Amino acid sequence: MNDVKNKQEYLNPEEDPRFHDTYKLLRRYRDATYSLKVVVRQMEGQFRLKYGTSVDDFLDSIYAAGADLSGDDIAERAKSIERSNRMLKLLDSSVELLRNSHKHGEQYYWILYYAFLSPQELRNTDEIIERLEPHIPNISYRTYYRKRHAAIEALSTILWGFTAKETLDMLNKFFPEE
Repeated sequence: MNDVKNKQEYLNPEEDPRFHDTYKLLRRYRDATYSLKVVVRQMEGQFRLKYGTSVDDFLDSIYAAGADLSGDDIAERAKSIERSNRMLKLLDSSVELLRNSHKHGEQYYWILYYAFLSPQELRNTDEIIERLEPHIPNISYRTYYRKRHAAIEALSTILWGFTAKETLDMLNKFFPEE
């Protein structure tokens, strides 16, 4: 049992099933953000032509009026965009919470930013480490990968509400289930 636990502690985020969703989400963040901006710009033009208003004003008026536009292609696409935008905002606010509240939040923020969140993808790990230098002096490759794993783990805790198994026993002692 200890061997399994120790092995999981050293798994890369790519291999650790507990954090796979967060890692996948982070890896797609740049593309999703870019795609969302492009689609929103296209939709704004279509909305102006079809409805004579902005997407936000249109959706606000639809919700206020209680109108049902199911089946309308533009409205369905707008709802899809809104869902994607909410997911990206959830990730952004979770990263900010991590940055402002975690004991290593500032370091984790910069690691996540340069590895996954910055608008332009950096070429390689050397470039990421170079950019991290003002925030984390003398960071080595090994430290970078260890801290990146820890940052993804901490972000996963915020996003998915994961509670460590080791903590559950202690919580049950203070707050026994009846």
